[in-house]
Amino acid sequence: MSLGGDKGKFGDWTAATYGTGAAKVCYAFTPAQHSKPALHSRGDVLLTVSERAGVRDEVTVSAGYTYPKAAKVTLKAGSGVVAFYTQGATAFTDNGAGAVAAFRNGASAETVSTGPHGKPVTDDFSLKGFSGAYHQIVSACP
Repeated sequence: MSLGGDKGKFGDWTAATYGTGAAKVCYAFTPAQHSKPALHSRGDVLLTVSERAGVRDEVTVSAGYTYPKAAKVTLKAGSGVVAFYTQGATAFTDNGAGAVAAFRNGASAETVSTGPHGKPVTDDFSLKGFSGAYHQIVSACP
């Protein structure tokens, strides 16, 4: 279930919810604005922040491909740099609060990751609207 109508759209970010009660998850996401190099048959590339009972500021990157074993992913936003670990096609960070703080102070975020053939892949994300979307999901999942 989304947060409804235009209320769920904040600049380049979308805020939404899924589930109810203790199982409710609130999340905000944005697609990559630019990616280099272009990869054939690549799926959606998304930067997501989730809130739910017992888990605050879970930040993930969906690569649109399966990361190679031991892939490295770093995200830069504003003056912050956040390291991620990978599992399948998703990268996770243990420093979600640090990532959120960097998002609030930056205009854009860039991830650099190990691509499917071991070469670097760069994805750029807009942070326009992040603060509004983040406020909405924190309010919806206090």
